[in-house]
Amino acid sequence: MNLANKLTMLRIILVPFFAFFMLAAELVPYSYLWAAILFAIASITDTIDGKVARKYNMITDFGKFLDPLADKVLVVTALICFVQLGWTSAWVVSIIVIREFMVSGVRLVAAGSEKKIVIAANIWGKLKTASTMVAICVIIGLHIFISFGLFTMESFPVQLISDILMYISCLLTAVSGIIYLYDYREIFKEAK
Repeated sequence: MNLANKLTMLRIILVPFFAFFMLAAELVPYSYLWAAILFAIASITDTIDGKVARKYNMITDFGKFLDPLADKVLVVTALICFVQLGWTSAWVVSIIVIREFMVSGVRLVAAGSEKKIVIAANIWGKLKTASTMVAICVIIGLHIFISFGLFTMESFPVQLISDILMYISCLLTAVSGIIYLYDYREIFKEAK
């Protein structure tokens, strides 16, 4: 296994520890801070593994499969933790997760088609990813401030900010999913 793929594997390995700290606020002091640090490290490995793979010609089929999977596992885990903690609604997370499965399915069908189409992320997919990552980081950050006693849920509109960020992410997720389905509708006509 090359260095780029090891970095991707590290991202997946960090996910259960991230989830533990997200859900261990009553057991571990500053658990949200530890979770944020792990999330940041995992996110940094996402940037580094791609650069390493391209620079040192380490791009592999395994890496092409594993990298987007690692991203989805990290983000979906964070969102499931948010639902468990009551920080967001299950229906919002369901839309985001359904879109991720749907687009992954479209990509698999495209890759398995006669034309072997590789579907790159479009601007809507990138906006969806950026909005979701911003939402996750800001929401965890707000709860870090609360855990440090810098403000309380009653003195600052934490839930309102969280809801707005997650609704924006959900909207961009739905729009990007619809656009993917529309743009690649021919693939389904060709699939048998």
